[in-house]
Amino acid sequence: MPLINGDIGANRAHILPGQKAMDYTKALEVLEKEYNSRDGLDANTLLDSQKNGGLTYNDFLILPGYIGFPASEVALDTPVTKRISLKTPLVSSPMDTVTEHSMAIHMALLGGLGVVHHNCSAEDQAEMVRKVKRFENGFILDPVVLSPSTTVGEAKQLKEKWGFGGFPVTENGKLRSKLVGMITNRDIQFHPSLDEPVTSAMSTDLVTAPSGTTLTEANAVLSRSKKGKLPIVDSDGNLVSLLSRSDLMKNLHYPLASKLPHSKQLICAAAVGTRPDDKSRLQQLVDAGLDIVVLDSSQGNSIFQIEMIKYIKEKYPQLDVIGGNVVTREQAASLIAAGVDGLRIGMGSGSACITQEVMAVGRPQAASVFNVSSFAAKFGVPCIADGGIQNVGHIVKGLALGASTVMMGGLLAGTTESPGNYFVSREGQLVKAYRGMGSIDAMEDKKAGSGGKNSKQSNAGTARYFSEGDRLLVAQGVSGSVLDRGSVTKFVPYLIAGLQHSLQDIGVKSLPKLRRGVFDGEVRFELRTVSAQAEGNVHGLHTFDKKLYS
Repeated sequence: MPLINGDIGANRAHILPGQKAMDYTKALEVLEKEYNSRDGLDANTLLDSQKNGGLTYNDFLILPGYIGFPASEVALDTPVTKRISLKTPLVSSPMDTVTEHSMAIHMALLGGLGVVHHNCSAEDQAEMVRKVKRFENGFILDPVVLSPSTTVGEAKQLKEKWGFGGFPVTENGKLRSKLVGMITNRDIQFHPSLDEPVTSAMSTDLVTAPSGTTLTEANAVLSRSKKGKLPIVDSDGNLVSLLSRSDLMKNLHYPLASKLPHSKQLICAAAVGTRPDDKSRLQQLVDAGLDIVVLDSSQGNSIFQIEMIKYIKEKYPQLDVIGGNVVTREQAASLIAAGVDGLRIGMGSGSACITQEVMAVGRPQAASVFNVSSFAAKFGVPCIADGGIQNVGHIVKGLALGASTVMMGGLLAGTTESPGNYFVSREGQLVKAYRGMGSIDAMEDKKAGSGGKNSKQSNAGTARYFSEGDRLLVAQGVSGSVLDRGSVTKFVPYLIAGLQHSLQDIGVKSLPKLRRGVFDGEVRFELRTVSAQAEGNVHGLHTFDKKLYS
């Protein structure tokens, strides 16, 4: 007899003939009693190189867990060094087509970290660090102060140099001298004579706050005053610090910003090499306010880097040091023993890197991250997964395998904040130049040596690949271009949202819980065959538009 829609026949068909269906309300009990292990593979089994070979991010997937919370509740706080934590696990690479001051500023504002490259003169790099540190402050303890004899023209030049135009004027042009006025953009914008002193244009009707005022109280005074700056003065009227309205607005617009708790300045990192000349470069960076130094080398397990780590830890104990790059436990152990505060993992996995092809040295990135970060965790050393990041999924996999943060180069190179100019490709697409630091273009760049005869010795590319003294340069990277990705102010929030949704699918509410779940074997994985990788991507369509975010 034919079944009417919705009817169930008296002789119900069984999925498995001869087996009676069990009580569905007992499903969870049966799962616990009849299965000795969870579905999928634990991380140790997955990353067993003897069984599965060396894996990279595309070779596996993370199995879903239980969702009992909204994605917005997922916390992404994570350490980048032993002492410094970020609100988001995203770091921009110290490449000359990725991170200068603009990228470093915006990465920090969005909760991550930018590492300023060193393929430039020490003075230029220190100036970039200085711009990052001066971009946002709590109390500005070292404001740019003018004297009454400073001219309007000089004030305009200072605005061009620093990017802001509100300066206090004191009797002798120094801090802790009697405050006599404030000169702002509006005061000098249409001033008829550039040679007149600032006293002819400055404002003297000032709102001030007494020394000892807390940051919260000072912000309240500033918001009520409708002024751009709030000078903090002692009982004798001497200027001791300054507060800026623009910093108040930045607090509102960028709540995740990576800032030092005491100064409220943005956290800034910069790269240096391991040559003797890099010690003087580092001194300039420290004087500019550097918080984290990244020792930039393709192979970090060297006597040069170990000696540099010990030198920095002895001379600059307040400075955090990230060593690398490493891909094995043995490499990591040497740097950990020397005193590093963080490690950078990866060799030859970057999109513009050809080290594995040319040198036959390196390691697939997933295997590198898991083995090194598992070892480093024993000593409380956070790790950065550097290279091989092409999408949100790769970021999640790097973090799941033990990395505290991920470093991105090519993924950020096409953004507005990266160095360089846009141009139109032969296909009519808007692109930006991008190159590996081991490319011939990067190693022959003369900016590091200011165009002098010793440019090769001062070049970040040759230093990174130990090629300063080579008469013939061997490329370990390529030059190319990447598609325009718009501003990081939109692209990074997309990455953050993707991370939150991914952790929601996995069933964990924070990165520490993700790492704990992997360590305990509760977060499970599955290997992917070539066919599975094809299935997991777009397939079967004649045409499609892959728009990642709106």
